[in-house]
Amino acid sequence: MDLTHSERNMVDTLRAEAQLRDFVDAVAVPCAVHAGGLMIAGNLALSRLSSRPVDVLLSMPFEALLRPEDREAVKQAGSTCLNHKGEPPTLSAMVMTPQGGERPLEIHARPAVMGGMDVVVLTCLDQSDVQHVQTSLIGMSEMMRQIIDSAPIASFVIDRNDTVTHWNAACENMTGLTRRELLGSKTAWRAFYEAERPTLANLIVEGADEGRMKAHYADLLRPSQAVRGGYEAEAFFPQFGQHGAWLFITAAPLLDAAGDLIGAIETLQDVTERRRSEEALHDHRAELERLVLLRTNELAATARELERFVAAAPYGVAYTRGGMVQRVNAAMAQIFGYGPTEMIGMPGRALYLNDEDYVKLGDQARTQFSKGEPLQLEMWMRHGDGRAIWGQIDAHIADVDDSQRGTWWMIQDRTEFRDAQLELETRFDELRALNAKLEEAQNQLLQQDKMASIGQLAAGVAHEINNPVGFVSSNLKTLRKYTAGLLDLCKAYELARLAPDDAGLASALNQKGRAVEIDYLTEDLPQLLDECDDGLDRVKRIVLDLKGFSRVDHADWQETDLNVGVQSTFNVVRHEVKNKAEIVMQLGQLPLVTCLAGQLNQVFMNLIVNAAHAIGDRGTITISSGVEAHWAWVQVADTGCGMTEEVQRRIFEPFYTTKDVGKGTGLGLSLSFSIVQKHGGIIRLHSAPGHGSAFRVWVPVGGPGALSAGEQAPDWEQKPELLAVA
Repeated sequence: MDLTHSERNMVDTLRAEAQLRDFVDAVAVPCAVHAGGLMIAGNLALSRLSSRPVDVLLSMPFEALLRPEDREAVKQAGSTCLNHKGEPPTLSAMVMTPQGGERPLEIHARPAVMGGMDVVVLTCLDQSDVQHVQTSLIGMSEMMRQIIDSAPIASFVIDRNDTVTHWNAACENMTGLTRRELLGSKTAWRAFYEAERPTLANLIVEGADEGRMKAHYADLLRPSQAVRGGYEAEAFFPQFGQHGAWLFITAAPLLDAAGDLIGAIETLQDVTERRRSEEALHDHRAELERLVLLRTNELAATARELERFVAAAPYGVAYTRGGMVQRVNAAMAQIFGYGPTEMIGMPGRALYLNDEDYVKLGDQARTQFSKGEPLQLEMWMRHGDGRAIWGQIDAHIADVDDSQRGTWWMIQDRTEFRDAQLELETRFDELRALNAKLEEAQNQLLQQDKMASIGQLAAGVAHEINNPVGFVSSNLKTLRKYTAGLLDLCKAYELARLAPDDAGLASALNQKGRAVEIDYLTEDLPQLLDECDDGLDRVKRIVLDLKGFSRVDHADWQETDLNVGVQSTFNVVRHEVKNKAEIVMQLGQLPLVTCLAGQLNQVFMNLIVNAAHAIGDRGTITISSGVEAHWAWVQVADTGCGMTEEVQRRIFEPFYTTKDVGKGTGLGLSLSFSIVQKHGGIIRLHSAPGHGSAFRVWVPVGGPGALSAGEQAPDWEQKPELLAVA
């Protein structure tokens, strides 16, 4: 059948389009064809790329697949092809999927003629994987740069041409050279050396052999155990820090994916402190070794000296183990009467008198040794000839942690010492008995002196008693007269009471009242009674003062107020001194003192009486007291004649007196000195001829037993202000 011209053109066009589609489908990459409008062909690869079916693609222009900002450029490229203006450049664009996704493309537009028709053939290359790889590489490179730059360890990188590509901040801080100075240069050595020489990284990049590396780093270089092909070294750099620095250097090769060398990285760590610590440790170890050697030699010398000392020791030394004697020195053998080697191997039991002593010693030793303490005792032991000797034992276990190591014994023969001690104890008992007799004799002497003193004062005491007794007796006579008148008045009153109407009896009662002087009697009678009470009180006080002075009921040590004793003693001797001296009392507040009150009262009496005897016509006696630290004191000062230095030196000697014959025994101050000494106190004197004397008695408040070892009474350095003789 013959076709018309138009029909033949249509058939040719259809055939051309069919051939075009077959051609496009055969292309492996996404491909499309258009003649300036809708796509007339598109392959399956483009369908997959754009996520659209082929029939949908043929209903839209190619640029509709792209994002809006890329469409105009692709459209212009197609126009360039259709207008025969040459081949447009490769374009980059983003294809848009119906779901909103984007994929990068590289688009190539080329002119073509298909079936006599000008068309544009568009091929697309998906750049997603390429861009991903590029982005990853860029990101990794940036990350590596940041890692290197921000790393606290100084690091730098060089490429295969020895060019510095990285120089981090830590490296800047360490070397003082900035990355601006070194990046892109081949002079990394400037940071470390004065003259040009390769760094460890340079040697790795240059492929230097081990011999060349050691030429630069000698024995400081060693292969890295962590990185294959890497090296480590430690070197001293004097330009770093105030005194230089030791750096630990590591260098490792950098390889590409194919394993080819592309550069090297070098790190630097300041290990100065470690090196100094190691050097200090090395020096310390050397010093310790020297000290150990020195100490070892000293111990060896000490052991030799100890051996010689034990051998020559004047006391016995033995070593026992398992109950057997293992070793003795010459002194030990001599103590027990054996030869130098006879005791070796002897059982320890042979040195004791009996089994009971041996067992008892063993029990004591185990008790002491278990507490880590030595055994120290004295006991009877057996001499080689069988006689008993008194041994002083000092035993020490050889090793506290190992009781099986044995025991060291040190023994001295104290038999003669014990005999002397027993003799001394016997003599001491005899001396103690003699001392008791002497003390009894002294007490008797004290009592006799006291009685003698009281005898001397008896007349004055009797006068003191007679005065109140005299006026009490006189008052009693007057009181008897008053009483007789009162009794007569009472009888008259009784008669008048029985006969109240008898005017004569009433008149007699009035006359009797006037005769008795009842008004005067009422006023005078209480006064008489008060005077009697006062007189009897004065007698009572005198008796009590005598009793307090003698203290016959307080012969033992007890707490006493010394001021009371001073006052009562003064009352006893008042008659002796009141006519010769004015008495000034300046008694301070005192604590209770542990003492023998009666004996101290005798001391006070002797001092007061002696002060009165030292005054000529008239003077002053000042009695004072006080306390200082743990001591109480009583002082008697007079304005008498005073004493020469010769008299002062002898004043406390027994039987020494400055008084006339018959007026003093010379025992008063001597006994006073003994009494004060018995109390742990001291009596001190200040005197000068013509300026009076002052005696001060110091006694410890707590008694002689309360004194610390060597404690002395306070110094009386400043002399008291003595009253001038009137």
